[in-house]
Amino acid sequence: MSAEMLLQITILLPLLGAIGIVIAHRNPDIRETVTLITASLIAVLVIIIANRFFQGETFAFTVAEPIPGISIAFKIEALGMLFALVAGLLWIVTSIYAIGYMRGHKEENQTRFYAAFAIAISCTLAIAFSDNLFTLFLFYELLTLSTYPLVAHAGNEDARKGGRVYLGILLGTSIGLFLVAILVTWLVTGSITFQQGGILANKLDPAWAGLLYALFLFGIGKAAVMPFHRWLPAAMVAPTPVSALLHAVAVVKAGVFTLLKITIYIFGSDFILSNDVTGVLVWVAAATILLASLIAMSKDNLKARLAYSTVSQLSYIALGAMLASKSALIGASMHIAMHAFSKITLFFAAGAIYVACHKKLISELDGLGRAMPVTFAAFLIGTLSIIGLPLFGGMWSKWYLALGAVETGQLLLVAVLMLSSLLNIAYLLPIPIRGFFSKPANGKHYSKIKEAPKTILLAMLITSSACVILFFYPDPFYQLAKLAAGGS
Repeated sequence: MSAEMLLQITILLPLLGAIGIVIAHRNPDIRETVTLITASLIAVLVIIIANRFFQGETFAFTVAEPIPGISIAFKIEALGMLFALVAGLLWIVTSIYAIGYMRGHKEENQTRFYAAFAIAISCTLAIAFSDNLFTLFLFYELLTLSTYPLVAHAGNEDARKGGRVYLGILLGTSIGLFLVAILVTWLVTGSITFQQGGILANKLDPAWAGLLYALFLFGIGKAAVMPFHRWLPAAMVAPTPVSALLHAVAVVKAGVFTLLKITIYIFGSDFILSNDVTGVLVWVAAATILLASLIAMSKDNLKARLAYSTVSQLSYIALGAMLASKSALIGASMHIAMHAFSKITLFFAAGAIYVACHKKLISELDGLGRAMPVTFAAFLIGTLSIIGLPLFGGMWSKWYLALGAVETGQLLLVAVLMLSSLLNIAYLLPIPIRGFFSKPANGKHYSKIKEAPKTILLAMLITSSACVILFFYPDPFYQLAKLAAGGS
């Protein structure tokens, strides 16, 4: 199969899967079989594409040119390949989990859920493979719209309110700031096509470069940099598989991926470093890392604590992008993958707890780990990876981010990263500890509580195992991150 056709099929297949899901709406078994087959094929396709990409094959095609000089076009480069691998591999795992969760919790409107999920994955892959800012912006917006039904899935007042905040912030920032930044880039350079080394050098006065970068930073609301982060906690009204999609597979990762892609392929690391483009802005990411961690510590609701943890972790990637040294870019790129596998494990565990015993508050989890040992063990593994301890994949991305801070002489940022890891310990590690070692409140016993359905456990076992495997075998993601950062 030609490279062009393979790329086209990979982007379009989830849309065909969504159609199949809708057609099979009367038979849940067939509907979910369509979901699993489509997700499995996508996982296989991204692995095949990655293998051929490593062998030097070029993947590109143009759909149309609606505006002279501006096309809807796709081309695979290293960073996009990394993001597509994360999304493609985790969709199948999330689908396995979602079947157990949606059935176990007897959710309504499941056909709409699975169809919207598939459309969101198609948009995510299109973002990953975009060849220019116009294409990326188009599918960035479509991703927002396609995930709105997922956020508002419950249909109650809280879900509608969360959905309004979600749409309002993401559309407001993208149209009011991100689109303006794209137009400025077009006017200054006459191009919005991604290019290794960037396109702004010698075309934009360095005095204005910081302002343009700020428009991108705050305009990409999906990156959840404060103060444009509130949509993410608001979206926690959605079912847990949606939270997993938002936090690990698609939405937030589309945000930080977009920021990284603009840093590397629009600004260029040399232009940023030689003109101190992000000198002040880097502290916005640093502040977000610490403030979101402090807020997370105050949350008793488990999903809310995980949401603010995600806000903090995303700014690790934003920080690495703005440091712009080779090690920092490698660390930021790797953190897309390492955080994805870690955080999806935590959300899977939170959903398993809710399905098994309808508990949402951390204060209610005392002793529950003895009734649900697999769930709390998976949560512990995800936690240790988020913290960045050895034997877990999260260590590598944090290591390279710290190296990047040292390379640029930002030793205070090394302290920020270290303090953040201590805060990770403070707000995440007590959860499995109290689950395993605390006594249930009021002398309760959990003899009637069992683990969540087997599909939920299987998904957690896969992602928690990946957290360990990625410590010993991070090479595919490392090599792609190194290529994206300008290495060979």
